[in-house]
Formats: sequence, C-alpha cells, structure tokens
Amino acid sequence: MIHILLVDDHKMFTEGLTSLLSSESGFKVIGEAQSKNQVATLLQEHTVNVVLLDINLGKESGLDICKYICDEHPSVRVIAISMYSEESFITKMLKNGASGYILKNTGREELLKAIRIVHEGGTYQSAEVMNVIVNGLSRQKQQEKNIYQLRFTRREKEILDLIAKGLTTREIANELFISEKTVETHRSNLLAKFDVKNVVSLLKMAMEYGYVK
Repeated sequence: MIHILLVDDHKMFTEGLTSLLSSESGFKVIGEAQSKNQVATLLQEHTVNVVLLDINLGKESGLDICKYICDEHPSVRVIAISMYSEESFITKMLKNGASGYILKNTGREELLKAIRIVHEGGTYQSAEVMNVIVNGLSRQKQQEKNIYQLRFTRREKEILDLIAKGLTTREIANELFISEKTVETHRSNLLAKFDVKNVVSLLKMAMEYGYVK
C-alpha cells in the first residue's frame, strides 16, 4: 500500500485527486495539507510514502516545503505536481530534493505510474518537463562553450587582469594612462561578453573559466 499526502491549497483539486487515488487498489490518501505546519503534523502522525506537492501554496512556497520534507523526512518521496513548466521552477524543485515533477494536466495513468516509480526509489518527469530540462541543459552547454571561446582585445585583457588584482577604476586609468571613462567602457564590454551584471560575477566567471588566475 502506498500512503500518499496531498499538499495543495485548492480544495477542489485535492478532492478530485483523493477520489481518483482512493478508487485505485494499492493507493491510500492519508490526508491533505495547505501549509508547512500541517505537513509537519501529518508526517509525524502518519506513515507517508509519497507527497504530491504543489509549488504555489498562496502564502507559502512549495519549494521550501519540499526542502523541509527531504531534509527532515528523507524516506518520504516528493513529487511536484504543478501548472508551471518553466525551467526555473523545475530546476529549483529538483534541487530541493523532489523525486518527480509532473504537470496538473497529467492524465490518470501517468500520475499512477509516476507515484509507483517514485515510491520504488526511481525518479519521474513527464515528457513536457523532460523536454524543458533537456533544452535547458543544451542551452547551458552552449553558453559554456561560448564562454570558453570568448575573445578579448589587448586593452580588455589588461583591464581584466587589473580588476582581478583589485584596482579601482581610477587606479586602472592611472596604470594604463587612459581616462576613467575609457576604463568604464572596457569594463562594460567585459560584463557584456561574460553576460553578467557586476564585477563580482565577472571575476567569478573569469576565474572559473581560466581567463585570470
């Protein structure tokens, strides 16, 4: 018997899920929760194998609740069930310990399959979610490839090295006998090439990819 906890703040949705799951042999819904406190109480009072967890719970975040469950109750498996298919939500949920991610328009058979697979120790993402993940990884690899292939002018390389040494704009200008405005222009070009918004991120990326020591 797979004991399931539903965490969602839409009563009609949880009632529908409860009805669906209760009609299947081998599945038992032990309760419904809308907050972290309710989740904590139910996990203490009942045996729970799988939590079906929405991301958006109004005042609380399903992301935080997912991390709490996975940290405090590592034997309990979490499946995110959401209307959001954005890469950021999927990545954060999986990073916080979720074993699965499916969308709310998932059909009955796929939902049951996901629960069984996750309960047995596997992971499950619906086809649409997997496409988002794969596309994100491909995009990330392409971005990394582009960063490894960056080209700099001699002056940009000089300024990057001096920024890494901790020199200010004025100090760099004095060192290279150029105006502060020129230094700022080159600094802006460097930020654009690394696709970052500040010098801290610039230095982190430059060191990570071997452009400065």
